[in-house]
Parts: sequence; structure tokens; C-alpha cells
Amino acid sequence: MANPVSLLLAKLKIDGYILALFGMVVLASVLPVHGEAAAVVGWVVKIAIALLFFLHGAKLSREAVVAGLTHWRLHLTILAFTFVLFPALGLAISRSGLLSPTLSAGVLFLCCLPSTVQSSIAFTSIGRGNIAAAVCAASASNLLGIFLTPVLVGLLMHAHGETGGAWASIKPIIIQLLLPFVVGQLVRPWVGPWIDRHKALVGRVDRGSILLVVYAAFSAAVIDGIWRKVSISELLLLLVVCMALLAVIMAATMLGSRALGFSKPDEVAIVFCGSKKSLASGVPMAGILFPGPTAGILVLPLMLFHQIQLMACSVLAQRYGARPADEA
Repeated sequence: MANPVSLLLAKLKIDGYILALFGMVVLASVLPVHGEAAAVVGWVVKIAIALLFFLHGAKLSREAVVAGLTHWRLHLTILAFTFVLFPALGLAISRSGLLSPTLSAGVLFLCCLPSTVQSSIAFTSIGRGNIAAAVCAASASNLLGIFLTPVLVGLLMHAHGETGGAWASIKPIIIQLLLPFVVGQLVRPWVGPWIDRHKALVGRVDRGSILLVVYAAFSAAVIDGIWRKVSISELLLLLVVCMALLAVIMAATMLGSRALGFSKPDEVAIVFCGSKKSLASGVPMAGILFPGPTAGILVLPLMLFHQIQLMACSVLAQRYGARPADEA
């Protein structure tokens, strides 16, 4: 018999993993790690981040990427939404004065991140979209994000008056993210079959690494007094801002793909790849690009946006999937 809690979460379309992430926030608020233990956790986090991106590299199928590379108009369109329109909207929000400077910086950081991989492909599949193109576009977005996100953060947050030190962080980004990713790709012929057979175990390591990074980041933020700096009213306003941001970008991807003459399957891929932001890439990047206390508060908008995008895309994917067969 199914677990009643799992049935309730499924009915409400709430991802249990998101609850686990917020559970790490609660744990860090009650039992933050500090002192020598924080130094040890810091090194464990670095290893976990490297392992996370090694697994990303080892899981990525080169054949699937090559199969979608020929659809260059679709890929450029998705990248334009991800790394041009999104950052422009984030900059507009940060300069609007709606949110506090720190939360505004968190929204701006969120807008500079690459797209998701697994959920973008999953929703494209449910919506009967161009799956091969979605695989290629989402993978390319994450790979390019290793370079583009620090550059965008350095440019836009410097213009916003924040101190991220992103330019000086290119080296640790390469060492902790790109290098493990490349190594994973190189050893894929040997470890790929094992990873494919143990997807559940790899998924637990993947998600466990992110939970650890969130706990470490929020521990530093709690010690720095995050809950004295962010009120309940600010969190509610942030929720509204994230919902509005997602609504604008989803409308833009949908209407833009139609205006550019893409087919319905291509539109589905563009909507789900171009309107999403990656929690799996964003949390480790925040830990590298920003000091611990700053990283803890900067990932708050990302965590809220991630849950909102999952709920909205779940509904939209089912609507796309229910369209008449002759539109596919």
C-alpha cells in the first residue's frame, strides 16, 4: 500500500526532494556546523561537488548530444532565453527595488544559471516534444553554464553593486566543475554501463551532494544572522516575484517559438529547456562563487523557483501531451 504522505505530496505536486532541501535549511538553523567541524565539512563539500559533476559527465551520452546538434536554430533560441533574456529580467528585478539587495542578488544569480537536464528532458517527453533536441540543448546549456554563469555573475552583479569575485573564481570553477565533468566524459566508456545499471544509487549520491552543500551554506548563513536579515514578508514577496518571473519567461518561450515558426514538438522543447533553472548546478556554483554566509541566502530564490517551475511545468507538460495527434 502506498505511503499516505507520498500520495499527498504527489497530489499536491510537491517534490519530496524539495522538502528535504528545506529540511536542511531547518537543520542548519537549529544545528549549524561551525568551528573546526565547519572546516572539515567545507572540504567534504568540495569533494561532493567534484563527485557531482563527475557523475554528470559520466552520465551524459555523447551520441544523444551529436544527434541533436544539427538543429542549431532551436539550440540558439534556447540559449538566448537562458543566458540573455533571463539575465535581463533578473537585472530589471534587481534594479526595481522590490526586494532587499541580498535577495535581489539571489534572483539575479538564479537568472544567470543554466537550464536543468533531467526534468527538462522528462517534461519534453511527457509533452510529446523533440526529445533528442531537448537532450542536446539542456546538456549544452549546463556545459556552457560552467563558463557563462561566472562571467554573467561577474558582469551583472558588479553592475548591481554586489561583490561576488566571480572573475577570480574562474579557476576554482574549472577545477571543481569542468575538470571532473571532462574526466567523467573521458571515462564514460568504462563507467557508463555501471552508472546505467545503478541509476538509483547514482541519483542518491547526486541529490545527497546537493543536500550537503545546502546544509553547509545555510550553516554559515545562520551563524552570520540570516534570519535576522530576512523577514517572513520578504520571503512571501520573493515567492511572488519568482512566480511572476516564471510566468513571463514561459510566455516568452511559448510565444517566441511560435513567432519563429518552430513546430509544436520543437516548441515543447524550447518551453521546457528555456524556462528552467538548474538547482543541481546552481547550489554548487553558489558555494564556489560566494562566501559561505552569502551563498546560503543567495540560493533561497533558486530553491523557491525550482519548486514553482516543477509544479508549473508538470501541469503544462500534461496539457501539451493531451493535444491531438495530428499536431505532434
